[in-house]
Amino acid sequence: MSSWHQTIVIGNLGRDPELRYTQSGVAVCGFSVAVTESWSDSQTNERREKTTWYNVSAWGKLGEICQQYLAKGRLVMITGTVDARGYTNSAGEAAASLDLRARDVRFLGGREGQGQPGYNEFAPPPDNMGDIPF
Repeated sequence: MSSWHQTIVIGNLGRDPELRYTQSGVAVCGFSVAVTESWSDSQTNERREKTTWYNVSAWGKLGEICQQYLAKGRLVMITGTVDARGYTNSAGEAAASLDLRARDVRFLGGREGQGQPGYNEFAPPPDNMGDIPF
């Protein structure tokens, strides 16, 4: 029986993409994406946040496109496969990273000041939406 897994993340780039080429000439673009969840603590009613970082690699033409159009802070949706990798950090402690190999990257918007429209910069729908006959 064959297996399949897919991960979808929506977050902001933590650094500008870096494009390199393998010895055989295949493009690979690397960047990090932060996914931040927020909630209210049910006991203290305090707002809590947790950020999960993904190291993303986009290969071939997809990698070249990512390098051309993405920048630090840009909001993206990435579909791909995740591998968890354990390592020892510089302090000698056990650590782990989440490596996401992108199959698809969607450019969702940008942060203010980047010259790219974000969702909050779109105009609200017109008031006469009730007049639409469907």
